[in-house]
Amino acid sequence: MIMKNDHVDYILAQWAREKPGLDTSPMAVIGRISRISRHFDKLLQQFYSQFGLNGGEFDVLATLRRSGRPYQLTPTQLFNSLMLSSGAMTNRLDRLENAGLIKRTANPDDRRGILVRLTRQGVELMEKAYPAHIANEHQILSILTGAEREVLVDLLRKLLLSIED
Repeated sequence: MIMKNDHVDYILAQWAREKPGLDTSPMAVIGRISRISRHFDKLLQQFYSQFGLNGGEFDVLATLRRSGRPYQLTPTQLFNSLMLSSGAMTNRLDRLENAGLIKRTANPDDRRGILVRLTRQGVELMEKAYPAHIANEHQILSILTGAEREVLVDLLRKLLLSIED
């Protein structure tokens, strides 16, 4: 199967012309991952907006939902799971609480702490949004066969572990 060239191929060809001795092969991977990431961000944000959310808000709700009943975590647990600054976390929590999707309550195990819990409205939203989110991701990746996805998953995991270790 002959595949047509993408934007990264165009950039690589320019560098090959300008610097023929320079090995630009890493750009073939990193440039594509970077461009795909930007496209994914746009596609996912279009999806999240259908539910009145942005990506960060969806992540908070999904993290609370996947934590299991009673769908609550401390802000520190959320912070660690989402790798956010405390300011960004506070802003997200404020918006979600104002929308009635979460509630902050005193932590009975820590007088100084609070718990963040999904409200019934938040649970109901995630019961609709998360299956739709997964269906959207299946659609985005539908160009790949199951076997291709498995290879890609393994390669991306290997790369991610090398960076995060």
